[in-house]
Amino acid sequence: MKVKYLKSLEKDLRKVNDKKTKQKLKQIILQMKEAKSLDELTSVKKLSGHPNAFRIRVGSYRLGFFYENNTFVVSRFVKRNDIYKLFP
Repeated sequence: MKVKYLKSLEKDLRKVNDKKTKQKLKQIILQMKEAKSLDELTSVKKLSGHPNAFRIRVGSYRLGFFYENNTFVVSRFVKRNDIYKLFP
């Protein structure tokens, strides 16, 4: 599938210093590219009140993304207590 990235993701990634967390994020993005449907990804939860917004748990961080027309639009990667303030 297609994976697009927003500028906010680049900004969030500059703030992350943990190499293990970044490595896990790379694996998840590779899974997104190889997935044929949303069901193939693990630990995906839909955000209530937003029809196309989802999140994936990556340690103490959360990856916020939108899923529309077989395309993942990766938006935010922030700590778990900030994800709901900043995404969607």
